[in-house]
Amino acid sequence: MTDEPTDPAVERFLDRAASALDDYDEGYADADATLATLRTHVDELSASVEESEE
Repeated sequence: MTDEPTDPAVERFLDRAASALDDYDEGYADADATLATLRTHVDELSASVEESEE
């Protein structure tokens, strides 16, 4: 572990990704829906990174 703070966008992504995977594990979402959700969260994180680089 590092002492560097975690970017809020990364924390948000990790929380949302974990939630999507939990829904899948519990049977509330199928694989296609889970992948679509994860893809959306990856896109949001990518956009956040691009904004911070400008």
